[in-house]
Amino acid sequence: MFRPAVTIHPGRHSAPTLLVIGRSIAAARGELAHKWSQWIEDRQTGGNTLDAGTLLGPLRLIVDLLAHMAGPLRHEARETWFAATELYGHLAEARGLSTGEVVEEFQHLREMLIVEIADLFAALPARQQLPAVVRVNRVMDTGVVNAVVGYTDALVAKMFSRDGVPVPTADSVGQLLSQFRSLEADAKLLGEHSAR
Repeated sequence: MFRPAVTIHPGRHSAPTLLVIGRSIAAARGELAHKWSQWIEDRQTGGNTLDAGTLLGPLRLIVDLLAHMAGPLRHEARETWFAATELYGHLAEARGLSTGEVVEEFQHLREMLIVEIADLFAALPARQQLPAVVRVNRVMDTGVVNAVVGYTDALVAKMFSRDGVPVPTADSVGQLLSQFRSLEADAKLLGEHSAR
């Protein structure tokens, strides 16, 4: 899998609204990721399921990158966001989900996010409210699209590699989780820069 390099451009200024949105999502990261993993675990049935603890790392990474994409480091986080959300689609395929279930999992994150930061949107000046909501939704839309692309790529690759019989293996899930851990280094670099 392609591993994007994070390039931080110094000295670029962002709108205060972006800073507030990014920091609000980052502050709620742990709670959002935990609720999201619990929701996913509650709806898993049979197949190649992952426990909430195992899935929590990738979910936390996605929420962390979401904060950067909605905030001032959106340009620097773009490639890592694309890679992480596409990888999430690969993981969803390995878990035996359908395409619709991948979309539904991201939609649930969107709903939780809106509830979590609704007061923030309402507190913004009127002319900044709609652009802020649109920005967050646009980021979520790209996440959904990339997850579906990753899911489809993984499904097609598995069908060709196994004579048309998709069979997930523990090795493939372990490899995907290790790729998520490698993307965490990029997210950490973004987090260090945004703390400045």
